[in-house]
Amino acid sequence: MQLKSYLAGRWQSGGGRATALRDASTGDVIAETSSEGFDFRGALEHARGVGGPALRAMTFHERAAMLKALGKRLFDFKDEFYELSYRTGATKTDSWIDIDGGIGTMLVFASKGSRELPNGRVFLDGNVEQLSKGGTFIGQHICVPLEGAGVHINAFNFPVWGMLEKLAPTLLAGVPVIVKPATATCYLTELVVRRIVETGLVPPGALQLVCGSVGDLFDHLGCQDVVSFTGSAATAARLRTHPVVVRHSVRFIAETDSLNSSILGPDAGPGTPEFDLFIREVVREMTVKAGQKCTAIRKALVPRNMTGEVVTALQALLAKTVVGDPRTEGVRMGPLASLAQREEVRSRVSELRQEAELVAGDPAHFEVSGADRERGAFLPPLLLLCRDSDAARAIHSVEAFGPVSTIIGYKDVADAITLARRGDGSLAGSVFTADDTIATELVLGLAPWHGRVLVVNRHCAKESTGHGSPLAHLVHGGPGRAGGGEEMGGIRGVMHYMQRTAVQGSPDTLTAVGGRWVRGATQREPGEHPFRKPFHDLTIGDTFNSIEREITVADIERFADLSGDHFYAHMDDREAARNPLFGGRVAHGYFLISAAAGLFVEPAYGPVLGNYGLDNLRFVKPVKPGDRIRVRLTCKEKSLRAEKGWGEVTWDTEITNQLGETVATYHVLTMVSVQAVPDSVKE
Repeated sequence: MQLKSYLAGRWQSGGGRATALRDASTGDVIAETSSEGFDFRGALEHARGVGGPALRAMTFHERAAMLKALGKRLFDFKDEFYELSYRTGATKTDSWIDIDGGIGTMLVFASKGSRELPNGRVFLDGNVEQLSKGGTFIGQHICVPLEGAGVHINAFNFPVWGMLEKLAPTLLAGVPVIVKPATATCYLTELVVRRIVETGLVPPGALQLVCGSVGDLFDHLGCQDVVSFTGSAATAARLRTHPVVVRHSVRFIAETDSLNSSILGPDAGPGTPEFDLFIREVVREMTVKAGQKCTAIRKALVPRNMTGEVVTALQALLAKTVVGDPRTEGVRMGPLASLAQREEVRSRVSELRQEAELVAGDPAHFEVSGADRERGAFLPPLLLLCRDSDAARAIHSVEAFGPVSTIIGYKDVADAITLARRGDGSLAGSVFTADDTIATELVLGLAPWHGRVLVVNRHCAKESTGHGSPLAHLVHGGPGRAGGGEEMGGIRGVMHYMQRTAVQGSPDTLTAVGGRWVRGATQREPGEHPFRKPFHDLTIGDTFNSIEREITVADIERFADLSGDHFYAHMDDREAARNPLFGGRVAHGYFLISAAAGLFVEPAYGPVLGNYGLDNLRFVKPVKPGDRIRVRLTCKEKSLRAEKGWGEVTWDTEITNQLGETVATYHVLTMVSVQAVPDSVKE
């Protein structure tokens, strides 16, 4: 069977000599693939001309809803994905990380998109910048989708997660994607893409797939395209310096394999929970996905006086690891992805053994359950011990991308940091210690050289996701050898596919561009109290100006009795006069907020369903007995929650005194029905 690629809206077979794709355990041919003869220029044009406009016509919330629906639908195909995943060498646990983890990542971005992005097509980055004394000339950074394609080149180790963790933020940004999975395991990616296409949930042109090489695709890239690469540092360097990438300043995001360290703290000796946690984590990172993880622990750094105990503990636990066909009962670790990968790992281990001793596992003699050891790409877990960390060099530069880790002894915490940093940039580091002083020293020493640092102790271990688990909420990437790029990181990952542009102009202009009212822009007369207007009738800029209210000593004292807040500045004239900020008795800030609510709230039943918070509250000037306050309430921003029958409305609120001076500013957050009288409460 020849795998097909999905380009320009149809499934296509490549010509020429095909590459055979084999079952990692049995060596049997699963399929063949080729991309020879494909029109890659046409694929990019299809993405830019068909997929891009369709996605950009949707709001962030509509794209988030698409991701949510797609993620939920993919769960229906899990059994089919799992069955094929075994052929990549993945155990059921490995497949859970790849398949469920990938779908879960998509759902996280769906959730973040609906909660953290506006229900619009423009993202406002940061606050308005005041550029003039009078406030008539201001600036605002906006982010809009790039009008090219995201070209995603993924590694062989996570054929599902690797695609979905890139796909989700890119589609959420409004940019179409061309996915190029690693050839060795692309048959699983192809199945997932096929099911995605069949759902009809993704607009035409928003997702394309290349099974095989990328041919001349890079020759047709432009400044609006983005390349996101996962794989080896050597390949990343070659692609990053492609003449077209350089000429057009094509955005290039690289996440490459790195030499990651886990450090056992000097306080975490045998018998402590942290020691046991460290041992289990090193073994897990060596055996999950047969150690084929870009975040796997390659260097286990331990105090020199504990190396013997660490070796003994690891040997005992690794001896329980059953290697074999992942479809066989009791197998804990499957094969590597291919015979070529096995030979690569064997070669790298030979280099490491020039300066480290093999203390667990034998690449030439080991048992395999349910399969032929030579036909499948099997290796046992291989643990090495470096006895001379000062002289060693290969352990900091040579990576065996498989079930391999090296124990390295360190003298003190500073030495541990030095040894970890010799990897020249890592994706992930971890620390196992119960001493927060040690943890702080290690984290701050590792941070400049690592994209992520995990600290584990007995208190967080139960809920910790582990050393090697990138999370959608946090950045995945690292400096130097790790590629110098970032993926995921919540909304940060979405911004990689958007253009940040500084816009300068008047408050009215920036209000129109951004869809968010800016102070100094026109305040609209709504014709009635804005709280009487249902969501769709509200207009950005609708404003209510209240009457005045005088603040009295009696008001202050009643609020103090009600709240229990008898702070001297509110209650004692003599002591308050000593305060250089007030120079006398002042009203409680929270009383002013309450009094302001009394001035602007429309008490009768109407579309406002509730107030769910205040944002950005600032008390600017004290209010003293005898001062008079009034409130301005302006509709600042709207975000529809169509499925709930209401929308979120942010009101820019300003309290001023009788002199027109600003007393307090904040944002009132309300839920407003799309109906004048919500059905849910009609009698």
